[in-house]
Amino acid sequence: MYSEDELLQLSALQHFVFCPRQCALIHIEQLWRENRFTAEGRIMHEDVHEEGVENRKDVRIERGIPLRSLELGLSGKADVVEFRKTQDKKNWILFPVEYKRGKPKSDHSDMVQLCAQAMCLEEMLKTIIPAGALFYGKTRHRLDVEFNDELRQETKDLSRSLHEFILAGKTPEAAYSSKCDSCSLFEQCLPKSAGGNLSVSRYLKEATREP
Repeated sequence: MYSEDELLQLSALQHFVFCPRQCALIHIEQLWRENRFTAEGRIMHEDVHEEGVENRKDVRIERGIPLRSLELGLSGKADVVEFRKTQDKKNWILFPVEYKRGKPKSDHSDMVQLCAQAMCLEEMLKTIIPAGALFYGKTRHRLDVEFNDELRQETKDLSRSLHEFILAGKTPEAAYSSKCDSCSLFEQCLPKSAGGNLSVSRYLKEATREP
C-alpha cells in the first residue's frame, strides 16, 4: 500500500505504457508543451467534465469524479462514470468511460489507464466493476473493455513499475517511431537522434540488466 504522499497521476500510467521517455519528460523533468492534438484532447475533457450530472432511464451519469487508490498508488479524475441500475432495480453497476481525442492505439496504454480508474473506484466504493469503455473522438466510437484478470494484473504490474521508474528519476534515451510525429514534446525529445522503438517491456528489460 502507498501513502497519500506517494500517489502518482493516473495519466502517468498511460504515458508510461505509451512511451517511457515521454513519461519521464512530463513526470520527472516536468516538461510540457501543447500542440494541436493535446489542445483538442484537453478541450474534449473540459467539455465532458462541464456537462455535470445527467439522469436517464435507469442510468445516472456523473462526470469528473475524483479517483484514488492506495493499492496502485494512483490518483486522478474519471471523465464519465455511468451508474446503471441492475435488473432488480436495487443496486448499481458502475461503468467508467474515458474520452480520447484520437483513435484506438496498438498498445494497451488506454485500456490500462481505464482499468486503473475502475480499480480506483472499486477500492473507494467497495464494489466490483466488470467493464468500461473508451470513447475515441476521431472515430466517434466506443470501444468496450472487459476488466478481466489478465488486464487487472497488467495494470497492477505496470503501476508498480511506474513507481519504480519515477523513483529512479532516470530519463530513457530517445527512440524514434511513427507515433513520435504527433507528440507535443517532439522538439524537446529529439527522437530522430536515435533509432529503434523503446517499448515498456524493452525498457524494463534493459533497465534491470546486470552491468
